[in-house]
Amino acid sequence: MFKKLKSLFIIEDEDTGKQTQVQNGPTTVEPQTNTPSNIKIEKPVFDKDNPPKGKVDEKFINRLLGAIEEANLEGFDYLEYKQALQNLAKMEMDEATKFKSTLAMAQTMGASAASLKDSAGHYIKILKEEENKFLEAFRKQIQRHNEDHTNQIKSLELSISNKKKQIEQLSKEVENEAKQLEDKISTVEKSKAKVNATKDSFYHAYHIVAQQIQDDLEKMNQYLK
Repeated sequence: MFKKLKSLFIIEDEDTGKQTQVQNGPTTVEPQTNTPSNIKIEKPVFDKDNPPKGKVDEKFINRLLGAIEEANLEGFDYLEYKQALQNLAKMEMDEATKFKSTLAMAQTMGASAASLKDSAGHYIKILKEEENKFLEAFRKQIQRHNEDHTNQIKSLELSISNKKKQIEQLSKEVENEAKQLEDKISTVEKSKAKVNATKDSFYHAYHIVAQQIQDDLEKMNQYLK
């Protein structure tokens, strides 16, 4: 049943071999209001002249048609009507004739124009329910990703802020220690100058005393024989 159902909505592109969704008419939906998480997710508005962007995804096609299959109404409804229409696809008749001829056949199966339209509306409702399920899951995924990224961003911002504070603190410490180093070098130079001055004073005194003794010794060697 599912394969047969899929053939009603998917056609094979003879040139590319790719599957393409059959467009049957305009479909519009109202934008969704802000979700509880304040993440606004709008339902797209499109028609056959302005189809939604993106590629046909097999899993989504299967999901939507699976939902339709599960909600299939008993008797001859829109799906059987669409199948009958498809059987006339290659017949040389205009579209209006095909629809009317198929309706005539459907009426022999107990269907009516009203019941066929109602059943088509039923399947549109099923698709909208799937859309709402998808958007809810999509919203949660977006919310989760946003929360993850927001937490990462906050963590990085906090880390950067802390490191900036550390840099500021380190800069102050470097500046303070540089001043201490400058003062220490100045103190060392002063101490060195003081030590050298002390040494000079010592040797000046030493020279005075030693030189006198040396002079006396020379004279003693000269005069005392």
